[in-house]
Order: sequence, then structure tokens, then C-alpha cells
Amino acid sequence: MGMIEVDSVDDYIAVQPEASRAVLEHLRNTIRKAVPASDEVISYKMPTYKLNGGTVLHFAGWKKYYSLYPATATVLAAFKDDLAPYEVVKSTIHFPLTQPVPVKLIERIAKFRAKEVTERPKGKAALLKKR
Repeated sequence: MGMIEVDSVDDYIAVQPEASRAVLEHLRNTIRKAVPASDEVISYKMPTYKLNGGTVLHFAGWKKYYSLYPATATVLAAFKDDLAPYEVVKSTIHFPLTQPVPVKLIERIAKFRAKEVTERPKGKAALLKKR
């Protein structure tokens, strides 16, 4: 269904086609379990999970698949073999709605992204310290 205007993740899932709601709810629960301290918000019209102000993951439901964003270069490298069966377009991973949610893989990606977000340097001051 793509990106639409909603105020909450509950609303986002509720307006999706009935056939994809259970999958998106399962995806949501998987991310929340993997990164329980994250804040769940809507950003860029998508369900988004944030830690310390940084984006861990977004997800979106589409007609034939759901997507996880961002698939950073480090995510793609770390999970290269695991992601081989899925379509990766730029910084987006597409998972078919017709297949079971790869819970363990998504948990690992969410934890990996949480670590990336919490360990990255903050702002210009951090960049200057590196020099």
C-alpha cells in the first residue's frame, strides 16, 4: 500500500490491506522485542524505531512485499549471505509478504542497527575529535 499519512503505528497497520496486517504486526513485534528501549514513532510516513534520537529502522508495507530501511553498507556486508534470498534495492531490503517473517534475521538486523546508532559519533564535535 505504500506510504500514507497516519499518526501511529497502530493506524499505519490498520489501513494496510487485510492480507498484510498480520505480517506487519509480526514484523513490528519482532523489532520491538529486539530493541525494546527504542521509541516507536511515525517518520517519513513509516513506522520508525529510534534510539537516542537516531533511527534504528523504518518499515513499510507494499502490495507484494514489506521493506526494512536503512540497509546501511555495514548491514549489507554483515548480512550478505542471509540477505541473498531477498531483493535489496539501494538501502532497502524487500521481504515477500507470501513468505514467513524471517524473525531471527530481522532481530539480528535490528540489534545490529541499534548498535550502529548508539555507537556512532555524535555531531561535529565528535568528528573534530577524530582528527
